[in-house]
Amino acid sequence: MVGLRRAKTVFIVFVVAIANTIANGTPLDPAAPGGAKPAAPGGATAPAGSLDAFTAAWKTACEAAGPSTMTVPKGDYLVDSVEFLGPCKGPVTLEMHGNLKAPATIAGAKPHCGWVDFTNLADFTLNGNGAIFDGQGSLAWKANDCAKTGKCNSLPINIRFTGLTNSKIMGITSTNSKLFHINVLNCKNVTLENIGIDAPPESLNTDGIHIGRSVGVNLIGAKIKTGDDCVSIGDGTENLIVENVECGPGHGIAVGSLGRYPNEQPVKGVTVRKCLIKNTMNGVRVKTWPGSPPGIASNIIFEDITMDNVSTPVLIDQEYCPYAGCKVGVPSKVKLSDVTFKNIKGTSATKTAVKLICSSGTPCTNVALDNINLVHNGPEGPAVGACANMKPVLTGQMIPAACTEIAKSGP
Repeated sequence: MVGLRRAKTVFIVFVVAIANTIANGTPLDPAAPGGAKPAAPGGATAPAGSLDAFTAAWKTACEAAGPSTMTVPKGDYLVDSVEFLGPCKGPVTLEMHGNLKAPATIAGAKPHCGWVDFTNLADFTLNGNGAIFDGQGSLAWKANDCAKTGKCNSLPINIRFTGLTNSKIMGITSTNSKLFHINVLNCKNVTLENIGIDAPPESLNTDGIHIGRSVGVNLIGAKIKTGDDCVSIGDGTENLIVENVECGPGHGIAVGSLGRYPNEQPVKGVTVRKCLIKNTMNGVRVKTWPGSPPGIASNIIFEDITMDNVSTPVLIDQEYCPYAGCKVGVPSKVKLSDVTFKNIKGTSATKTAVKLICSSGTPCTNVALDNINLVHNGPEGPAVGACANMKPVLTGQMIPAACTEIAKSGP
């Protein structure tokens, strides 16, 4: 057809002299099989065995006029930090076949920094093929003082996706992050599929996937084990779908926390569905800080969720106070509306299976419970539902009965 040309794909192959090589050129496994990997015909090669190899290969791919592919071959690569920065001239695909490892030592870093950063990219594809991003965070967890001071910004997030548009992330696993595992911020129309998060329960403040100030993000299929929220949804999130997530151990799936900072953007249109939550400290919840600035969270639905030995499977907590210094007793000003918990079933590890605490100053509106079946088999007796400052809209089966007790904040 006149006027149409086939875009040229430039294949960038990251060349290594030894299959398992760290970024400074020292082999992780000196006995690993050798052999340099040649570039694909018509492609370019990157220098071997250094951080420059990543940046050089990325620069070539990013500056290609048409679609390009950068390939990282099998091996384990130790890198201090790496940034895949756009904008690029055309769509870029990053094919991962090797694993990345962060230094185990704790070093000071800029607030909210990332170990591996993907920034300002459009039409980007990350095909992980099961690649592992290992933050080696065990030393950091022991030194983490977030619970005491409320601050831990000097620790790096394992993987940050910032400013991505029309992009897809597939088949990656984040392990043992020093802080959050994956952060999705200021993104639009981004899909994450087949994501793995793996860290022990003692890994403090290691949210699995945090999404904020983004529109049209889809998280489809994830297995998450961590020491904090499996999925946390921050301010400015709109039209989010979270589906087929297996969560546990961890702290469940949460909208929030909201209201900690001034000028937070509204949360609108969040759907969490078809998830399994197992052996976690919470199930599905919305949490806002007391004494917060004004805010909005609306049109939120948790649907078709199975709970297995979960503490407080259904929770709204507008008196959320994880650290000292909260404005206890001062009502939250985050307005919650149109929040639905539908088809929630399974077992509660605590007697209080449903706890709904709304703000006494900015009341919730249209909070609905629809077909709830949560049982507790502990010595305290059967499960109960507790409420404060609200009256939910009830539909269908209701086990336990709603609002038979007055809800109190805390465990």
